[in-house]
Amino acid sequence: MATPEVFGTQPAPELWLVAGTAALALVAVVPHAIWRLSRNAITIAHEGGHGLVALVTGRHLQGIRLHSDTSGLTVSRGRPTGLGMILTAAAGYTAPPLLGLGGAWLLADHRITLLLWVATALLVAMLVMIRNAYGAITVILTGAAFLLVSWLTEPGVQAAFAYAAVWFLLLGGVRPAFELQAKRRRGGAPDSDADQLARLTHVPAAMWFFLFHAVSLCSLIGGGRWLLGL
Repeated sequence: MATPEVFGTQPAPELWLVAGTAALALVAVVPHAIWRLSRNAITIAHEGGHGLVALVTGRHLQGIRLHSDTSGLTVSRGRPTGLGMILTAAAGYTAPPLLGLGGAWLLADHRITLLLWVATALLVAMLVMIRNAYGAITVILTGAAFLLVSWLTEPGVQAAFAYAAVWFLLLGGVRPAFELQAKRRRGGAPDSDADQLARLTHVPAAMWFFLFHAVSLCSLIGGGRWLLGL
């Protein structure tokens, strides 16, 4: 594909397509049976957020694992305390909605093809750090979907795929923190991101949950307004 097509703009889709992809993303997030499968994509963004911030803050990223129960693990080496570790721990639950917000900004500027290529590049970069077979297969399939859509489909199909993906990140980024809170109330997840942050900062885990919810809900509202042209 020629460079001008990647960095140029594409026609804005009709409002019915934007609304339809939002409904499709909602169907992927709300029913529990579908969410058990679709949540894998949110886990990719979650663990990718941990990994990216670990690298940016100077930590040594050792590897990322994605599991079939939609959990994941990112291992980095460096100081066990300090700002770098705090930012790395905080990046997981905030990454999917913030990626969705960034995607909504690109789509609001009609950069559909650029969004697809940026997503593909991020997935390829993440694949290098995957350390288990299930994780590698999941990332390869997701990256292949973005690559094939960007190379082989018409602009209308690209727009529908891009909008559905961004809506999914925005909507799917809201649910995991609520699920984690419910699990902690039942006595599970004693070493969650919120609990790690509480130990690192001496700020109660409840405040970190407030941050996760604030980021995800504000991203959904802001990103949704951009996608709907408001």
